[in-house]
Order: sequence, then C-alpha cells, then structure tokens
Amino acid sequence: MHAIRLHEFGPATNLRYESVPDPEPAPGQVRIAVAASGIHLVDTALRRGEPGPFPVPALPTVPGREVAGTVDRVGEGVDPGLLGTSVVTHLGAAPGGYAELATADADRLLTIPDGVPAATAVAMLGTGRTTLGILLFADLDADSVAVVTAAAGGIGTLLVQYARAAGATVVGLAGGPEKVRQVAANGADIAVDYTADDWPGKVRAQLGGRAATVVFDGVGGAAGSAAVDLLGPGGTHLIFGWSAGTPTVVDPAALASRGITSRSVLGPPMIERAGGDLLTLSRRALTAAADSLLTPAITEFPLAEAALAHESLENRATTGKVVLIP
Repeated sequence: MHAIRLHEFGPATNLRYESVPDPEPAPGQVRIAVAASGIHLVDTALRRGEPGPFPVPALPTVPGREVAGTVDRVGEGVDPGLLGTSVVTHLGAAPGGYAELATADADRLLTIPDGVPAATAVAMLGTGRTTLGILLFADLDADSVAVVTAAAGGIGTLLVQYARAAGATVVGLAGGPEKVRQVAANGADIAVDYTADDWPGKVRAQLGGRAATVVFDGVGGAAGSAAVDLLGPGGTHLIFGWSAGTPTVVDPAALASRGITSRSVLGPPMIERAGGDLLTLSRRALTAAADSLLTPAITEFPLAEAALAHESLENRATTGKVVLIP
C-alpha cells in the first residue's frame, strides 16, 4: 500500500509518500480500506517533534489518527459481519491514518450513516463532536446573539449553522474578505473581517444596540478580547482555542462586575459535561450530518500531497476540516 511516512521531525516537506507493507489486524482489531484521513493541528505539532495530547512517536511513523472507510479484514475474535461495513474511527494513541489501509480496535468503530461521505464522517468524528461538546455550555434561542470567532474554520462553520437553526442572531468573524464571504454564505446574519480597522464598531452598528449574549472564542489574542467587549451583562465567553497564538486575556474583576462568565471548555470540562461519554457526542454529530442539520466545511488533498496539506493548514490557507483522500 501507499502511506505517508515521517523519518525525521521538522517541516512539512519531511512527510514522504512511500510504498510500505500492508498492515494486518491484531486480535480485536479490523483493517480499514481508508477512504478519507483527517488532519489535525496536533498532527503538525507531532511532525515537528512537539508533544501534546499524544507523545512524540518513534520514527519512522505514519501520522494521523482519524480515518473513515470500509472494513476489509477482521482480526481474531472480531465479528466477521463487520466486513464491508462503512466505519469511522479515532485510532487512539497509535497513529497510522495517513495511509491506504489502517488497523483499528473494533470496539472504537462507529458506523457511518447511509448517505454520509467518508470525508464528512471524518470531519464530524472530531470537529462535529467538539462542536456539540462546546454547545453543551450554551443555551441558544431566538433571544441569543452569538459571536463566533474563526467562523470559517471547521468548528466555527458548524457553530454558525447550529446557532442559526436555534433562531439566534449570529455574528461570524473571519480573517480576510474571502473567508468573510464564506461565513455569510454559511448563514451568519453579520459577517465581519476581524483584521479590518474598527471591526467591533461595525458589529455594534449592525446589531443596532443589541449586545452579544455569548462569544464562541477559538481565536484568542486581540480579536478574542475585542469580541468579549461585545458581550452584554450576564454574557458568556466560551474558549475553545487560540489560533492567533495567544489566549484571550480577560480581567476577571471587570467581567465579574458585568456578570460575564468566561471559561475554557475543551478537555476535562467537556468530558465532565458530556457525562464522560464522548462516543455519544460523535454519534450525535454523525446523525446531524445524515439529517443535514450540520454540514462541515472540508478542504481535501490527495494523500500524496500530505506535505502541502500540512503547510496549508499551518498557514491558515484552508477552510474547515482538512482531509486526505487516498
């Protein structure tokens, strides 16, 4: 089979498209003929040799942990009835997703609903699940004014769709005219370029005196701080990342005086709010895609162009979930 291998930590150009032996499933595992592999920012950090949620891998390695495809072989102790089933899964601690074939634990598989493409399933497995997890901390209705930073990103795209479906007024922030157009096309009531001068003033003018009730903050930095300033008394600031490179800086005393709650929601808080059951969130995300309630934004690259995909993601030149297609 063909796979992407990393022999030395460093730039994206170190990712090589090579022929490698076909993997065989161990007991309790299946082999998946991969139709789509997800790229995550964590993958780019591990490629550079930087540990994070997962340890730095031994080299050489095949990166990637999110795959969708068809079960084509089962290991000992696995129901042969799984053969031919369309599945999506997170491989866990062991990578191996940037490949034409990948092995996975059978008990981690999720069946892909009919009509959901493999690339969409990969996007909803991680991005969709995280979006629904973030939304566990927000009660959106017709009285809500939701500000979504990084609204052209994978999570931001889905947050805009969900908030609109809930009847909220949605302010989508994105960097650059093209991404702003995408945010508007995705349904945001107000779409604004947060790299432009006095963008908060433009938002306030278009809101006509209404204040934001919730800020979904995946950008951080100056843009995140300016977004928090749009909140009215009793508002909520939910942090799920800082693509700007630094977290949003808030003054706890100033927020308390306005009755504003600010909290980070990824990791343990989300797991606790979900009752420790992230698989259920993933199933809900897949169902939402099957029912056309949520449609992820996806940027696809051929498997052989994994290096370009990594570079594009790191340079913020992609929209939504980045997916490799073997």
